[in-house]
Amino acid sequence: MHPAFSVIFLTTLLGAGQGLFLAMFTGQLYAIARFLPVQEDQFYAIGSLVALWLLVVGLGASFFHLGRPERAWRSAAMWRTSWLSREVIILPILMALVFAYSVAHLMHWTQPWFRIGEVLGVDATLLLGLLGTIASFALFVSTAMIYASVKFLQEWHSTFTVANFTLLGLASGFMLAAAYSAYLGNPLVSFFGTWAVVLTLGALVSRVAHLRRNARLKHKSTVQTAIGVRHTAVVQKAQGAMGGSFNTREFFHGRSPETVRLVRNLFLILVFPMPILLISGAYLIESTTLPILAFVIQYIGLLAERWYFFAEAKHPQNLYYQSIS
Repeated sequence: MHPAFSVIFLTTLLGAGQGLFLAMFTGQLYAIARFLPVQEDQFYAIGSLVALWLLVVGLGASFFHLGRPERAWRSAAMWRTSWLSREVIILPILMALVFAYSVAHLMHWTQPWFRIGEVLGVDATLLLGLLGTIASFALFVSTAMIYASVKFLQEWHSTFTVANFTLLGLASGFMLAAAYSAYLGNPLVSFFGTWAVVLTLGALVSRVAHLRRNARLKHKSTVQTAIGVRHTAVVQKAQGAMGGSFNTREFFHGRSPETVRLVRNLFLILVFPMPILLISGAYLIESTTLPILAFVIQYIGLLAERWYFFAEAKHPQNLYYQSIS
């Protein structure tokens, strides 16, 4: 498939924004449980606003992929059957919840509305955080299922797609939370950094398993099935046209196999071992810049990973549109 950069930025920015919000709320929950020191409301508020900014920028990037942006609102009409419609509905709900969560902290709306037991006081931030968590995971699933539900693209049609979108989004979000904490000089940098490493390792296991699964795929569509001829020596020699077309632009990336392999090797290095090494180095030398560098490198790697995700999928129509002459 052709990797559209608007969709690449959409999926990676949304994932980082969701992950950052979940990191902020996780920190608050640990503080409520007294596993971490309680932070000032401003810490959670600003972190959530950064997450909201990533969600807004990601949404803005998606409009560059639309032929008629003024009709974008119609994409929500098919919510009963379309994962894209569900994504379009859930995203603004999540944005509203993240904004409300940030405002609740800025306004210090932390007086308990009611109590569960003698310890847990439920206030506005806790309820908004729980609702935002549900919406975040619903958005992860909806975004991933847009691709995982396409049965004829066998590289995408897998539960690994949902796992990868979720784990990579969480890993980048917690890595950003560690960078945010390091920038402020906040002691939670080690907490978020540790979770970022754990999630990055989980994403590594899932992504490598997905790569191995796709490498062993036996495609249902072949040149023989495309034209109804069972001969083993059928080879495409021409696509019926001497130049490019919509089919060659939108359903094929147009890069050599060597380039695709290079991008795969690049993201495997940038997304996984390098951020982990940088975070580990930050622990050893107590650096405030290495966590920031770890997030930047991981995000660049995620752009390459998402490009490869789209380029790896082999659309059946490309059986007709590979060779010009």
